Amino acid sequence: MIRESELILNPDGSIYHLGLLPQDLAETVITVGDPDRVDQVSRHFDRIELKKENREFRTHTGVYKGKRISVISTGIGPDNIDIVINELDALVNIDFQKRVEKEKPMSLDLIRIGTCGGLQPELELDSLAYSSAALGFDNLLHYYRDKTEVMLAELLKDFEQQTAWGQSGIPLPYAVGSNIELATQLGLSSIQAGITATNVGFYAPQGRSLRLRPTDDRYLDRLKGFSFNGQKILNLEMETAAIYAMAGLLGHRAVSISVVLANRSSGAFSKDAPAAIDKMIRFTLDRLSNIEN
Repeated sequence: MIRESELILNPDGSIYHLGLLPQDLAETVITVGDPDRVDQVSRHFDRIELKKENREFRTHTGVYKGKRISVISTGIGPDNIDIVINELDALVNIDFQKRVEKEKPMSLDLIRIGTCGGLQPELELDSLAYSSAALGFDNLLHYYRDKTEVMLAELLKDFEQQTAWGQSGIPLPYAVGSNIELATQLGLSSIQAGITATNVGFYAPQGRSLRLRPTDDRYLDRLKGFSFNGQKILNLEMETAAIYAMAGLLGHRAVSISVVLANRSSGAFSKDAPAAIDKMIRFTLDRLSNIEN
C-alpha cells in the first residue's frame, strides 16, 4: 500500500499538483510548457469536456475529429516534468482508493509540443523538428534505479569521445530515445529529425551570456559538431530528455515536436512566433486524429 506521504491526494480525491481525477485524463496527452498554450491548443477542439488549473498546471480535455485528447501545461524545465509524468502515470496506473498499483498497466501517448533554439545553421526559422533522441543535461534520470533500461549507451559514448566532454567542465548528460512506434504512426519522418539537447536552464546552460559567462566558451561548438548515425544535435530546449526518460521508465510512449523560433548560429529570431506555434499545433492535432483510438 502506498503511504499518504508518497501518493498525496487533495480533499476532492485529485492528484496533488495537477489537481486531476483519473476520469479527467485522456489516453492521448499533449504537453506544453506555457499555460496559455493550453488554450491555443484546445481552441481547435470540436468540444471541450473539462478545464482545470492548479499552480502552473492547466489541463483541458476535449475531442478533436473524434479523438479524445488532454493538453496540459508542465511549466518550464525537467523538475516539473518529474512531477507531471509521475502524476499522469499515477492517474492511470494506481488505484487511488486502495493505494496500490493496478494489475494491468496502461500506456499513455505523450506528445510534447514546444519551442526551441536551432543549433545547426541550416535549420530554418519556423520549421518543425522531431527529437529522435535527446541528451539530458539535467540530472533527473540519475535519481531512478532502472535508468540503464532507457539509456542509449552508444550514443552517450560517442558523444563523450567526439566532443572531448571531459574538458568542458560540465557533467556528462544522459541519452534517451523517443518512441519509434508512436513517431511512425504520426508520420514524423515528414519533418526534420535529429538529437535534442535538453538543458537545465535558459542562459548559461544553453550557452547564452548576459552578465555571467558560461563555464565552457566552446559549449555550443561541441554540441554543433557532434553526429551519431548520421544525425546531428538539431536544437536546444528544456523538457524533452526528461519526458523521454520518465515515459520510458514508466512504459508510456513519448515523442517531442518543436518549432524553431531562434537560430543560435545566425542569431536570428522568428518574425511571427504565434503563427509558427499555431502551425505546429495544427500539424500535431491532425496527425493525432489519424491514430485509431
